[in-house]
Amino acid sequence: MINTLIFDFGDVFINLDKEGAMKNALNLFKVESFENDMLQTNINYETGKISTPQFINFYLSKFPFLNKEDIIDAWNYILNDFPKQRFDFVNKLSSHSNYNLILLSNTNELHINHIEQHLDFFHDFKDCFNEFYLSHEIELRKPDREIFEYVLKKNYLKPNECLFIDDTKENTDTAEAMGFHIWNIDENTEDIVNLFEVKKELF
Repeated sequence: MINTLIFDFGDVFINLDKEGAMKNALNLFKVESFENDMLQTNINYETGKISTPQFINFYLSKFPFLNKEDIIDAWNYILNDFPKQRFDFVNKLSSHSNYNLILLSNTNELHINHIEQHLDFFHDFKDCFNEFYLSHEIELRKPDREIFEYVLKKNYLKPNECLFIDDTKENTDTAEAMGFHIWNIDENTEDIVNLFEVKKELF
Protein backbone atom coordinates (compact mmCIF):
# COMPACT_ATOMS: atom_id res chain seq x y z
CA MET A 1 0.00 0.00 0.00
CA ILE A 2 1.37 3.42 -0.98
CA ASN A 3 1.33 5.96 1.84
CA THR A 4 4.11 8.31 0.69
CA LEU A 5 4.59 10.18 -2.59
CA ILE A 6 8.10 11.53 -3.24
CA PHE A 7 8.34 14.06 -6.06
CA ASP A 8 11.23 15.57 -7.98
CA PHE A 9 10.85 19.30 -8.73
CA GLY A 10 12.36 20.07 -12.13
CA ASP A 11 10.38 18.74 -15.13
CA VAL A 12 7.84 17.28 -12.70
CA PHE A 13 6.40 20.58 -11.45
CA ILE A 14 8.52 23.37 -12.94
CA ASN A 15 9.49 23.03 -16.61
CA LEU A 16 13.19 23.12 -17.47
CA ASP A 17 14.96 24.10 -20.68
CA LYS A 18 17.98 21.82 -20.34
CA GLU A 19 18.98 21.90 -24.00
CA GLY A 20 18.56 25.65 -24.32
CA ALA A 21 20.49 26.30 -21.14
CA MET A 22 23.38 24.15 -22.29
CA LYS A 23 23.56 25.86 -25.71
CA ASN A 24 23.37 29.28 -24.06
CA ALA A 25 26.14 28.44 -21.60
CA LEU A 26 28.48 26.97 -24.21
CA ASN A 27 28.04 30.06 -26.40
CA LEU A 28 28.58 32.37 -23.44
CA PHE A 29 31.68 30.56 -22.21
CA LYS A 30 32.98 30.04 -25.77
CA VAL A 31 33.67 26.35 -25.16
CA GLU A 32 32.52 23.17 -26.92
CA SER A 33 31.67 21.24 -23.75
CA PHE A 34 31.74 21.60 -19.98
CA GLU A 35 35.17 20.73 -18.63
CA ASN A 36 35.69 18.45 -15.65
CA ASP A 37 36.39 21.27 -13.20
CA MET A 38 33.13 22.95 -14.25
CA LEU A 39 31.13 19.76 -13.82
CA GLN A 40 32.66 19.13 -10.39
CA THR A 41 32.05 22.73 -9.31
CA ASN A 42 28.39 22.38 -10.30
CA ILE A 43 28.09 19.20 -8.23
CA ASN A 44 29.84 20.85 -5.29
CA TYR A 45 27.41 23.75 -5.49
CA GLU A 46 24.41 21.45 -5.77
CA THR A 47 25.50 19.58 -2.65
CA GLY A 48 26.22 22.70 -0.61
CA LYS A 49 29.97 22.11 -0.47
CA ILE A 50 30.65 25.59 -1.83
CA SER A 51 28.72 28.84 -1.35
CA THR A 52 27.07 30.96 -4.03
CA PRO A 53 29.93 33.54 -3.97
CA GLN A 54 32.48 30.71 -4.33
CA PHE A 55 30.50 29.24 -7.22
CA ILE A 56 30.27 32.57 -9.04
CA ASN A 57 33.93 33.39 -8.38
CA PHE A 58 35.00 30.07 -9.89
CA TYR A 59 33.31 30.97 -13.18
CA LEU A 60 34.55 34.57 -13.08
CA SER A 61 38.12 33.40 -12.63
CA LYS A 62 37.76 30.84 -15.42
CA PHE A 63 36.00 33.26 -17.78
CA PRO A 64 37.26 36.75 -16.87
CA PHE A 65 35.50 38.33 -19.86
CA LEU A 66 32.17 37.73 -18.07
CA ASN A 67 30.60 39.51 -15.10
CA LYS A 68 28.55 38.27 -12.15
CA GLU A 69 25.21 38.96 -13.84
CA ASP A 70 26.29 36.98 -16.91
CA ILE A 71 27.00 33.94 -14.73
CA ILE A 72 23.76 34.19 -12.77
CA ASP A 73 21.64 34.69 -15.89
CA ALA A 74 23.30 31.72 -17.62
CA TRP A 75 22.83 29.53 -14.56
CA ASN A 76 19.14 30.41 -14.21
CA TYR A 77 18.44 30.13 -17.96
CA ILE A 78 17.31 26.53 -17.42
CA LEU A 79 14.31 27.60 -15.32
CA ASN A 80 11.11 27.81 -17.32
CA ASP A 81 7.40 28.07 -16.47
CA PHE A 82 5.49 26.36 -13.66
CA PRO A 83 2.03 25.37 -15.00
CA LYS A 84 -0.63 26.40 -12.50
CA GLN A 85 -2.56 23.13 -12.88
CA ARG A 86 0.38 21.28 -11.32
CA PHE A 87 0.24 23.48 -8.26
CA ASP A 88 -3.52 22.99 -8.12
CA PHE A 89 -2.98 19.22 -8.31
CA VAL A 90 -0.56 18.99 -5.41
CA ASN A 91 -2.49 21.57 -3.40
CA LYS A 92 -5.65 19.48 -3.69
CA LEU A 93 -3.66 16.34 -2.87
CA SER A 94 -2.31 18.02 0.25
CA SER A 95 -5.73 19.22 1.37
CA HIS A 96 -7.90 16.21 0.52
CA SER A 97 -5.75 13.10 0.93
CA ASN A 98 -3.82 11.32 3.65
CA TYR A 99 -0.67 10.79 1.59
CA ASN A 100 2.64 11.85 3.08
CA LEU A 101 4.01 14.28 0.44
CA ILE A 102 7.76 14.80 0.10
CA LEU A 103 9.73 16.88 -2.41
CA LEU A 104 13.27 15.68 -3.17
CA SER A 105 15.22 17.89 -5.56
CA ASN A 106 18.77 18.29 -6.83
CA THR A 107 19.00 22.07 -6.81
CA ASN A 108 20.95 25.03 -5.47
CA GLU A 109 20.60 28.41 -3.81
CA LEU A 110 20.58 30.52 -6.99
CA HIS A 111 17.80 28.46 -8.57
CA ILE A 112 15.62 28.44 -5.47
CA ASN A 113 16.12 32.17 -4.92
CA HIS A 114 15.17 32.86 -8.54
CA ILE A 115 12.04 30.71 -8.26
CA GLU A 116 11.01 32.38 -4.99
CA GLN A 117 11.37 35.82 -6.59
CA HIS A 118 9.46 35.00 -9.78
CA LEU A 119 6.81 32.48 -8.71
CA ASP A 120 3.92 34.03 -6.80
CA PHE A 121 2.70 30.75 -5.34
CA PHE A 122 6.08 29.21 -4.42
CA HIS A 123 5.54 29.38 -0.66
CA ASP A 124 2.03 27.95 -1.00
CA PHE A 125 3.51 25.18 -3.14
CA LYS A 126 6.19 24.46 -0.54
CA ASP A 127 3.55 24.29 2.20
CA CYS A 128 1.84 21.43 0.37
CA PHE A 129 4.64 19.08 1.38
CA ASN A 130 5.32 17.38 4.69
CA GLU A 131 9.04 17.60 3.89
CA PHE A 132 10.87 19.71 1.29
CA TYR A 133 14.38 18.35 0.73
CA LEU A 134 16.82 20.35 -1.43
CA SER A 135 20.20 18.82 -2.24
CA HIS A 136 22.25 21.90 -1.36
CA GLU A 137 20.62 22.06 2.07
CA ILE A 138 20.98 18.40 3.03
CA GLU A 139 24.34 18.03 1.19
CA LEU A 140 23.22 14.90 -0.66
CA ARG A 141 22.11 14.43 -4.25
CA LYS A 142 20.38 11.93 -6.50
CA PRO A 143 21.10 9.33 -7.77
CA ASP A 144 23.26 8.39 -4.75
CA ARG A 145 21.70 5.80 -2.45
CA GLU A 146 22.55 7.96 0.55
CA ILE A 147 19.91 10.56 -0.26
CA PHE A 148 17.17 7.92 -0.43
CA GLU A 149 18.41 6.33 2.79
CA TYR A 150 18.32 9.79 4.38
CA VAL A 151 14.66 10.31 3.42
CA LEU A 152 13.67 6.82 4.60
CA LYS A 153 15.39 7.20 7.96
CA LYS A 154 14.19 10.76 8.61
CA ASN A 155 10.57 9.85 7.93
CA TYR A 156 10.46 6.25 9.20
CA LEU A 157 9.45 4.99 5.77
CA LYS A 158 9.52 1.63 4.02
CA PRO A 159 10.54 1.77 0.33
CA ASN A 160 7.70 -0.52 -0.79
CA GLU A 161 5.17 1.95 0.66
CA CYS A 162 6.64 4.88 -1.31
CA LEU A 163 6.17 6.04 -4.91
CA PHE A 164 9.10 8.07 -6.22
CA ILE A 165 8.51 10.27 -9.30
CA ASP A 166 11.45 11.70 -11.26
CA ASP A 167 12.23 12.54 -14.88
CA THR A 168 15.83 11.24 -14.68
CA LYS A 169 16.16 7.50 -15.22
CA GLU A 170 19.33 7.03 -13.20
CA ASN A 171 17.49 8.50 -10.21
CA THR A 172 14.49 6.18 -10.55
CA ASP A 173 16.85 3.24 -11.23
CA THR A 174 18.52 3.73 -7.84
CA ALA A 175 15.17 4.07 -6.10
CA GLU A 176 13.74 0.99 -7.84
CA ALA A 177 16.79 -1.09 -6.86
CA MET A 178 16.14 -0.08 -3.25
CA GLY A 179 12.53 -1.29 -3.39
CA PHE A 180 10.65 1.93 -4.13
CA HIS A 181 7.77 2.03 -6.56
CA ILE A 182 8.79 4.46 -9.29
CA TRP A 183 7.48 6.57 -12.13
CA ASN A 184 10.20 7.71 -14.52
CA ILE A 185 8.02 10.46 -15.92
CA ASP A 186 8.58 11.61 -19.52
CA GLU A 187 8.30 15.39 -19.33
CA ASN A 188 7.57 15.59 -23.06
CA THR A 189 4.52 13.32 -23.10
CA GLU A 190 3.36 12.92 -19.48
CA ASP A 191 2.17 15.24 -16.72
CA ILE A 192 2.14 14.82 -12.96
CA VAL A 193 -1.54 15.83 -12.85
CA ASN A 194 -2.33 12.41 -14.40
CA LEU A 195 -0.53 10.49 -11.66
CA PHE A 196 -3.54 8.48 -10.51
CA GLU A 197 -4.41 7.46 -14.06
CA VAL A 198 -0.87 6.48 -15.08
CA LYS A 199 -0.17 4.59 -11.84
CA LYS A 200 -3.70 3.43 -11.08
CA GLU A 201 -2.48 -0.11 -10.34
CA LEU A 202 -0.77 1.22 -7.20
CA PHE A 203 -3.77 3.00 -5.70
